[in-house]
Amino acid sequence: MNRLKKLFAPVDMTVGRPWEDIAVFTVPMLIGNVAQQLYNTVDSVVVGQFVGDNALAAVGSAGPILNLLIVLFVGISVGASIMVSQYLGAKNREALSQTIGTSIVLTGIASLFVMVAATLAARPLLELLSTPDTIIDWCTSYLRILFIGVAGLAYYNILSGILRGLGDSMSALLYLLVASGLNIVLDLLFVAKLNMGVSGVALATAIAQGLSALLCLRRLTKLKELFELKWKYVRLSKNHAYNVVRLGVPSGLTQAILSMAMLVVQSLTNSFGELFIAANVIVMRVDGFAMMPNFSFGTAMTTYAGQNVGAGEYERVSKGAKQGTMMAMGTSGVIVVLILLFGRNLMRIFTNTPELVTLSMNMMRILAVGYVAVAVTQTLSGVMRGAGDTMTPMWISLVSTIVIRVPVAYGLVYLTRTPQLPQGERACIFISLLISWVMGAVLTSIFYKRGKWKEKAVK
Repeated sequence: MNRLKKLFAPVDMTVGRPWEDIAVFTVPMLIGNVAQQLYNTVDSVVVGQFVGDNALAAVGSAGPILNLLIVLFVGISVGASIMVSQYLGAKNREALSQTIGTSIVLTGIASLFVMVAATLAARPLLELLSTPDTIIDWCTSYLRILFIGVAGLAYYNILSGILRGLGDSMSALLYLLVASGLNIVLDLLFVAKLNMGVSGVALATAIAQGLSALLCLRRLTKLKELFELKWKYVRLSKNHAYNVVRLGVPSGLTQAILSMAMLVVQSLTNSFGELFIAANVIVMRVDGFAMMPNFSFGTAMTTYAGQNVGAGEYERVSKGAKQGTMMAMGTSGVIVVLILLFGRNLMRIFTNTPELVTLSMNMMRILAVGYVAVAVTQTLSGVMRGAGDTMTPMWISLVSTIVIRVPVAYGLVYLTRTPQLPQGERACIFISLLISWVMGAVLTSIFYKRGKWKEKAVK
């Protein structure tokens, strides 16, 4: 029983060997991120196998719009996680309690706004992107159901972010595994048995996410040794709300602009027809899993840096940054090898169409080596965010996406137009993404070494 308690206890990352703290924190979070990725992946597999390739394209085409309209939650989650980790490192119980209470209220306000605005905007946005008539109705119903139930998604992301900021990645993992299992069961029930189609997978996801949010809230009420979750703290504290927004807005804005860039590229993708749209969905689903170690190490470094900056241990931050980056790059290298060896088998999980499997695998080969570059970007950006510098990673993301990725995608497609390929070479869409990843890693390394992030701790 004591060992089990220790496993789920918050981790103090200001003591011990840095690489060990980072690994212990990252592994359960990685499993949790993989489980979260299963939400959309299972949706795609179920509709692809039981409804068809067009339904698969519909679920994928809805993704960029979903990402764009939940950026408020990304901002709150990042801001809250940074403040929680720094106040925990500083052992400031009162400020920690106020930050968590403020984040809960901010999430409720943001959920209400998104539920109303995004539900109304879903169809017009899909039309703006020239979504094919064959899939636009499915896309619309999928998005509207998810937005009506957006509170579950919102509160899970914010509350699990708070748990991670406290050093507890195991609880978030456990609750997500439970919710993922429920999601799979409901997907099969609603689609395979009740023939609800795309609407069925959306409803299953919304229900499962709501359950994971409730479990996270229940866990937070039991961490009384670290902070108090009382009604007097569940209100908008002006100072803490300002800091959550100040720290979170750059990350939320980054996500918004990245999502808008994805929408612009999605419009280009749509011009190549349903087969390429479906291939893009498959690649992005596999990409989601391949990216999980990078995102996990990045989040771990945010918590690690936050706690150590709060404790004034800057030398320890730099040492952990080197070790964390090496571990992330090594992990991504292994993933690249696995993708190149077994990628076609992964593609067949989504579709039985040979042409679609081949096309998807060809696109995946282009992206594969870029995951090592993203490992550098994510870990070093995580360190900067944890220290309170959320602006630098934002600008790097904007440059690599807006200045590099989008123009390169459209430029290469235009330059490769021929009588045989009147729309241009579709592979250019993925080549542009690879180029933006590599440039992002170069820029992140430069700005990390400049060290300005050390001056940004929460006061």
